[in-house]
Amino acid sequence: MRAATLTAFGAPLTVQEVPDPRAGGGEVLVEVCAAGVPPYAAEVFSGGRKYPLEPPVVPGTGGVGRVVTLGPDATRLRVGDLVWCDCTVRSRDDALTPDIALQGWSSRGEGGAGLARYLHDGAFAERMRLPTENVFPLPPEAEEDPARWASLGIYAIPYGGLRAGGLEAGETLLVSGATGNLGSAAVAAALAMGAGRVIAPGRDRAVLGLLAERFGARVRPVELTGDRAADTAALSAAAAGPIDMAIDLLPPAAPAAATRAAAMTVREYGRIVLMGGVGMLGGADLALPYPWLMRNSVTVRGQWMYPRSTLPGLIRILASGTLGLGAERLRTFPLDAVNEAVSYAAAHGGPFDRTVLTPAAG
Repeated sequence: MRAATLTAFGAPLTVQEVPDPRAGGGEVLVEVCAAGVPPYAAEVFSGGRKYPLEPPVVPGTGGVGRVVTLGPDATRLRVGDLVWCDCTVRSRDDALTPDIALQGWSSRGEGGAGLARYLHDGAFAERMRLPTENVFPLPPEAEEDPARWASLGIYAIPYGGLRAGGLEAGETLLVSGATGNLGSAAVAAALAMGAGRVIAPGRDRAVLGLLAERFGARVRPVELTGDRAADTAALSAAAAGPIDMAIDLLPPAAPAAATRAAAMTVREYGRIVLMGGVGMLGGADLALPYPWLMRNSVTVRGQWMYPRSTLPGLIRILASGTLGLGAERLRTFPLDAVNEAVSYAAAHGGPFDRTVLTPAAG
């Protein structure tokens, strides 16, 4: 098959012939129809993000595929089914604290690194091998535009965080990083889940206006000035009441102070979910005051990616149209143009901008 390979950090991806993957027991082989290209992919491939990838590797964070072969443990899937291919792979020998790898992308700890060596290659290829439990049937609606459904990978992350934080209908949520690619997806997902009000802070006035225009009065944009006291007052005024929960999706380059300010807006007994990259590349760590956390009974929850059980619910929400994909700004690229796709994604990483490879089409 043909695949895009990262041969070394800092080198462009090379499209070349590689051996066809072979699915073993407990695995599924799919033809890759559409694979999203994250806006920060260029940072990963340059080595700037210091992800524990081991070149040569076929990268990619999952995508939409069509089942080619199945193992004997698959009882519902059928050859030819259109499916979501989830890159979040978990070890099977520890249900309590499984090791985790993002197939073709990243991993956690020594156990995760070993898992990543076995399930090494991702979705920037014509075919991909996955564990059976990482393959999720898509509804008939997805057949009309598989590339658009590659956005599922973007929405799954904040949706998983919102579920981890226990967001309930009618609550007020603050999204730290709301003007980014993942943060704007969190705004959309929260509204689809029934949030009564979403506070969207940011410095980009045009993007804040876009969020308000798309979602209406339930979104309250707040243009940040850098003055901590003034910004805190503006966030409180926008909420017009207690903030039940805050979720942080800021990238590694963001200062910890921005996450801290957003987190400390939550009410007594409020919740904070941390999903961003603050501190991953050095710099100040997040410092939340112990007395404030304790006396206000605030819950702080870290969440990397999402539980497997998150995905069927998200697929149902997307199929129902409650969380619509129609407004996504989609640009597709064939596999041969993978380096153009990476550059395009880096330059178009705003809200609802999606860059997608279509390997099987080429």
